[in-house]
Amino acid sequence: MYDLKKARGTVDRDEITRRTRGMWRWEEFLPVIHRENQIFLGEGDTPLLSLPRLQQELGLTNLFVKDESSNPTGSFKARGLAAAVSKAKELGVEKVIIPTAGNAGGAMAAYAARAGLRAHIFMPKDTPLANIEESRMTGADVILVDGLISDASGMAGIKAREEGWFDVSTFKEPYRVEGKKVMGYELAESFDWTLPDVIVYPTGGGTGLVGMWKAFAELEELGWLKNTKRPRMVSVQAEGCAPVVKAFQAKANFCDFWTNAQTVASGLRVPKSFADHLIMQDIYDSNGTAIAVSDEALLESQGQLARAEGIFAAPEGAATLAALKDLIAQGWVQKDEKIVLFNTGSGLKYLDLANK
Repeated sequence: MYDLKKARGTVDRDEITRRTRGMWRWEEFLPVIHRENQIFLGEGDTPLLSLPRLQQELGLTNLFVKDESSNPTGSFKARGLAAAVSKAKELGVEKVIIPTAGNAGGAMAAYAARAGLRAHIFMPKDTPLANIEESRMTGADVILVDGLISDASGMAGIKAREEGWFDVSTFKEPYRVEGKKVMGYELAESFDWTLPDVIVYPTGGGTGLVGMWKAFAELEELGWLKNTKRPRMVSVQAEGCAPVVKAFQAKANFCDFWTNAQTVASGLRVPKSFADHLIMQDIYDSNGTAIAVSDEALLESQGQLARAEGIFAAPEGAATLAALKDLIAQGWVQKDEKIVLFNTGSGLKYLDLANK
C-alpha cells in the first residue's frame, strides 16, 4: 500500500514529530489520499505514562502504560474507526455498518456523524450502557442482539450484503488496522526510536496487536529505528473467553470458536477473531505468549492500578496488569525489561456493570 523505499528518502522522521499532534500527522503511512477526507476528533498521541509506584510494588524498574482512554469516545477504537470511516468517505460510501462488543460501535457512530454518513450498529443487549447511549446520541441506528458479538456479526453481514452497507467489522476491511498501527509508531517515537522489550495487550479482535507488529516492520524498512529488536507480544484474554490462549497452548495457527463466552470485560468477549491466524503468527514471530486471567484478578488489578497510579482503566486494560503479575511469577519477564501495558479504554464506560 505504501512505497516505503521512496518514503525513506522523502519523509523526514523528525519533521513528523513537529507536526500538529494527532494520528493524522503520520498521514504518509495511512490509507487516506486526500487530506480533506481525514475525519479527525482528536484521536492519537495518547500518553505513555511511567508507573513508579506500581513498578516498585512489582519489583520492576521500567514499567509503563499506554493509556488509550483519552481518545475520542474513551477508547482505542477511535483510531481504527477514524481511518476506516475517513477512507469510506473518500471512496464515496454513504452508509456504514458494524457489529460490536461496545466501544467500536460508539467510535464508528461518532466518526460517521462527523463525516455525514449513515451508521447502523448491532451489539449485544448486555453491552455497557455508555456504549449504547453514545451510539444513539450520535445518530446511529442501534439494534440490540440477544447473544454475543459473533451473533451480531452474522446479522450485520447479512444486512451489509442485502442492502449495500459498507461493513467495517474487525479485519473484514483493511483500514482499521492501519489506524491502530499508529500506536506502534507512537511507542517508537516516545522511546526515542527504540522499542520496548515486552508489550502486554488485551486481545479481543486483535486489530491493535496485528497493527503494531505491522508498524514495527514498516519502521524497520524506513530505517527509523535505532535497533531492530522487536518486543515480545503478550496476548491477554479472560478465562471465560480465551480462544487465542487455547490455540497458543496447542501450538495451533488458528483458533477454535469459544462456546459460552463469559467475562465482565465485554471487549474480550470475542469467541473467535476473523484474523486469528494473523494474531497467532505475530505472537509466534515475536517469541511472545498468550495468557488468560480470571474476572476476579482483572477487577482486583483495576482497583490496584487506580489506587497506585490514579488510572481508572477499563476491565480489558486492567487485565494486562493481572497478566503481568502472572508473568512475573513465572519468570517470563525480567526486572529491568522495558514493559508496556495497554489500557484500551476508560473504566467510566463500565460503571453500569459495577452496579449489576
